[in-house]
Amino acid sequence: MKAVVTVIGKDMVGILAKVSTQCAAHNVNVIEVTQSVLQDLFAMIMLVDISQLDGSLSKFGRAMSKTGEEMGLQIHVMHEDIFNSMHRI
Repeated sequence: MKAVVTVIGKDMVGILAKVSTQCAAHNVNVIEVTQSVLQDLFAMIMLVDISQLDGSLSKFGRAMSKTGEEMGLQIHVMHEDIFNSMHRI
């Protein structure tokens, strides 16, 4: 199973490090990462493997949101199936 993690906010040092540390803490493996910095806006999308996730996806999502709040970022976690359904033509 996979999930999509999105991160948006003001660029600063350590965003990728904190987000990936939170993934590791929940036994979530980062598969792919794409990120861009547009002027001072940071945007990142991660594809993560949640097949070995410690706990529920909603618990992981809340932890990621809390990390985002602490850093002044918006972090969202969405199951791959929901993401694909939302973007199907």
